[in-house]
Amino acid sequence: MELKTRIIAQLIITFCMASIMSGFLTLLVMGPSMQWLQQWPLRIIVAWPLAFIVSLIVGPLAFKIAARLTAPRR
Repeated sequence: MELKTRIIAQLIITFCMASIMSGFLTLLVMGPSMQWLQQWPLRIIVAWPLAFIVSLIVGPLAFKIAARLTAPRR
């Protein structure tokens, strides 16, 4: 897969994951309220770059492990 495509895909995937996880976890802590709605976008701003950086580091390792686990046995 082309590097540009991989990076764009990781940006989209990490945005979705950061949005869902930060929203859900903040909702669990704060409950459904205006304060939760105000805090959620701020949490996404922090979570998304962290998720993207971690995905760049962990992603290649995860694919190598998955390839080994699914490789045909000799």
